[in-house]
Amino acid sequence: MRILQIIDSLEAGGAEQMAVSYANVLVDTLGFSALVASRKEGLLKNKLNPNVSYLALNKKHTFDFKALFSLRHFVIENQVDCVHAHSTSFFIAFLLKITLPRVHLIWHDHYGNSEFLNKRSKFLFQMIVPFFDGIITVNQKLKFWAKKNRLSKNILYLPNFPCKNEDEIVSTILNGIHGKRIVCLANLRIQKNHFLLLEVANQLKKSHPDWTFHLVGKDFEDAYSIAIKNKIKELQLENQVFLYGSRTDVSSILNQSTIGILTSESEGLPVALLEYGMHQLPVVVTSVGEMPSIISNGINGYLVSSHDVVSFNEALNTLISDVSMRNKTAFNLHQKILEDFSSNGVLKKYIHWLAQI
Repeated sequence: MRILQIIDSLEAGGAEQMAVSYANVLVDTLGFSALVASRKEGLLKNKLNPNVSYLALNKKHTFDFKALFSLRHFVIENQVDCVHAHSTSFFIAFLLKITLPRVHLIWHDHYGNSEFLNKRSKFLFQMIVPFFDGIITVNQKLKFWAKKNRLSKNILYLPNFPCKNEDEIVSTILNGIHGKRIVCLANLRIQKNHFLLLEVANQLKKSHPDWTFHLVGKDFEDAYSIAIKNKIKELQLENQVFLYGSRTDVSSILNQSTIGILTSESEGLPVALLEYGMHQLPVVVTSVGEMPSIISNGINGYLVSSHDVVSFNEALNTLISDVSMRNKTAFNLHQKILEDFSSNGVLKKYIHWLAQI
């Protein structure tokens, strides 16, 4: 089996990270693996295994036939028989199928707004996805949505999995005091709800002014980003909240951190939570997406309702004041990730499913 991953870009993000992770683990398992970045490259290119066959298409617009035929040539040259398209890259995979009918297509749905699926347009998917041999979803809600809309007979929920990078080059030194840092791995997008984080930081400043928040994720320098920065100034949190943008040394950042949090109002299955677990961080996260299926309250972390500042603050205070609880929940989450979200376990299900269809 010769499998190619397609993703729009290699900017830091959950779907992008999973495309790279699949490509990396498959090259070790199958001997061949390929990845195509259809629109642009990014920081995650540095995480790609050098044995993975790689192509950047630099696609300029939806119907970029130069990019399409570069992809077609790459697929033929590398004898690819299965194309695994992540997120919105499904469209160029569909165009490839028209020009090269023999290729098998898989769509991986990473949709992050799974709490608001009733607002998701179905028309384009119903037109194009039937040309695909199967769908992978990152949570059960997306699987149910795909079944409800009859997008495919072959729909598989596969959890995301973390990949710890031991060889990364350390380039980020976090501000604040060692042992008193709270990290949030999330691009600056509306559904990540950083305003909840800022409200919590404002409350925590009163009780624990020496604890700091560290926001790591792509800054799109848009209205949402500007609003976050203005809110930090308004609440006078410049000494409590620090923005770092996209970073490649995530393992190092997590090793410098004490608690991991996510304040999202919508999620799929966030890779950030899995990475927190891999690095044995205690966590507080919101009860959205697939996170309630991972976190058992008070056992391996704390789960709070989205937008609930009071409960989020209480959970953080518990972890801050009780070191034994931090250690217990961090250990239990680490074990959960190792048992249920290992790359080996996911890969076995993936390859078996592909072989069947």
